[in-house]
Amino acid sequence: MDVSEHIGFVASEAELFAAAAESGDLGAAVETCPGWDMRELVRHLGLIHLWAAGHIAFPHAEPDDVKLQDLAEYWPDLAAWPDDADLVSWYRATSANLVETLRAAPADVESFMYLPAPSPLAMWARRQASEIAIHRFDAESARGVTTHFENAFAADVLDEMLCGFAPRRRELAIDAEKVMHVHAEDVDQDWFLTIGPESIETSRQGGNADLTLRGSAEELYLLMWNRAPDSTVTMTGNTDLMGVWRGNVRIRWS
Repeated sequence: MDVSEHIGFVASEAELFAAAAESGDLGAAVETCPGWDMRELVRHLGLIHLWAAGHIAFPHAEPDDVKLQDLAEYWPDLAAWPDDADLVSWYRATSANLVETLRAAPADVESFMYLPAPSPLAMWARRQASEIAIHRFDAESARGVTTHFENAFAADVLDEMLCGFAPRRRELAIDAEKVMHVHAEDVDQDWFLTIGPESIETSRQGGNADLTLRGSAEELYLLMWNRAPDSTVTMTGNTDLMGVWRGNVRIRWS
């Protein structure tokens, strides 16, 4: 997907998230984000939108703190928590501000990046689209709503997880390298993850695997984000490897 497509998903996923958030009590627990309620989820996502927009509109070479008060320098009208009655409206304003910022940015804008991408603008647009999508699932799950993603979009954000986040250096609770094959049947795409004690390496081509996961891109996206413990994804081989993934892969920008 190109930048304009990702920006389109930023806008559409944000509206779906907002619709879920405003459809019930903001104090409702969000079970897929342990310890959070809907209020905290809305605040988190709006804060991330302001932080991302700040990196694009006011380019940084290094990351800054993700704290609301620090963003008043960039977005003074948005850098304060509103009362519950206005919280979802505030969220819509932060997402609209993000979309406007992304659309107005030059293609060659220079800014801090923390995932591989063709450009900073491409990284931020894709990252925000995926960030909203997974939290749209969280919000809809808390409201008892079944989430669906377009196949191509699900495959794209699954690729971000497997090729972007997974290979970032980490120590893993595994004694020897094992290979996980992820096959998205609906889009006929493959990823091969070599999981070792100190790293994960991802390739789009491979051979024999210790564990093969087969399902739709949507199912695999949610599974690899540790959002679907009762997934319908078919697992063939050493399923203990999925336990290694669940116990070790957590999403952080650092």
